[in-house]
Amino acid sequence: MVRQHEEVSDLLFIEGKPPLVDVHGRLCPFAIDTPGSLATAELIQELASYIIDGNARLMSIFEATGSCDCSYTVENLARFRVNIFKQNGRRAIVMRKFPSKIPTLEELGLPAVFRDIVKENNGIVLITGAAGTGKTTTLAAMVNELNQTKEIHILTLEDPIEFLHEHGRAAISQRELGTDFPSFADGLRVALRQAPKVILVGEIRDRETMEIAMTASETGHLVLSTLHTVNAGQTINRVLGFFSRDEEEQIRQRLAQTVRFIVSQRLVDKVGGGRLLVTEVLGSNLRTRETIIYGESEGKSFHEIIEAASTRGWHTFDQCLLKAREADLITDETVLLYCTHKAKTGQELDLLRKRRGLTDAPAVSGLKLDIVAPIRLREEAGEPARSTTKAGVS
Repeated sequence: MVRQHEEVSDLLFIEGKPPLVDVHGRLCPFAIDTPGSLATAELIQELASYIIDGNARLMSIFEATGSCDCSYTVENLARFRVNIFKQNGRRAIVMRKFPSKIPTLEELGLPAVFRDIVKENNGIVLITGAAGTGKTTTLAAMVNELNQTKEIHILTLEDPIEFLHEHGRAAISQRELGTDFPSFADGLRVALRQAPKVILVGEIRDRETMEIAMTASETGHLVLSTLHTVNAGQTINRVLGFFSRDEEEQIRQRLAQTVRFIVSQRLVDKVGGGRLLVTEVLGSNLRTRETIIYGESEGKSFHEIIEAASTRGWHTFDQCLLKAREADLITDETVLLYCTHKAKTGQELDLLRKRRGLTDAPAVSGLKLDIVAPIRLREEAGEPARSTTKAGVS
């Protein structure tokens, strides 16, 4: 299944469907030797048991919650993050494939501002986006950059370990949830005594983990982590949602002092096939800190702050999409589908077409004012045409 296409991202085993291969976000069936080439309950059960391999912790979690996560490696071929879950009372499996080689910032096409991000000495950097938008891959590239350029101790807390890093100029300790520590909060609390300079937390899932992450960043550590949010404003609100209303003012103050960058990611369809990574980057300045403390308002939104700081490499999704369109990497339709402010972005696309000498821009709507037709009808009926003034048709 992995060898079917170079760009395979996921393998899916769901009863009643053939095994499925995800290529650029589209599922393709994979033929197997069963009636109708379908994945049977017995086949999925056997595969799940083989992957779990008698691990008592995974079986306990599966029985208690209906799903479990683990890693699985096919030697000399691929490494996977595996989620085994119940659906309709039976097992199903999704396997996320990771590149055998850890990508660099350049290979991912990440903007130059990411080099500034990894130079931070302390604070929190959050990589956000929907599931499957490459957050883990971006973090792996950032850790790889640190590994190749700094003599520091990097500690990762993951569920499960996804990219296996070899020691470079840095020393790297990779710990797996369940095997090496019982919870992210416990692992992060103990990490403060393990002399790391950089701590990667696979995902911030609860109040306790967020609180310890802030404490770590306040005591001189750089904390890298992910959240399932789509932009900076939603990210701040998600973090505040971990805490009670009585704590909001204090947490806003702490976030304003500790958050260094919030990066949001999306994958969009690319011209000629494949998908393109587009990003939004918000850094920390006086306006950012004030907006975190007092909240977004008219004229003080994170979107406006990012646009005003574009000289520092910060950029919105809309700016990133328009840049990709100018390079003919994506289409007008893709820009309008994924942009945040459609009216303003549509105007920017019109200006781009004009600069290129294209005049066949699509009309905004199918409505038009028919002035000539009534005049022509009156003339055909023998009535005198009415005069036209500067104010319009009288």
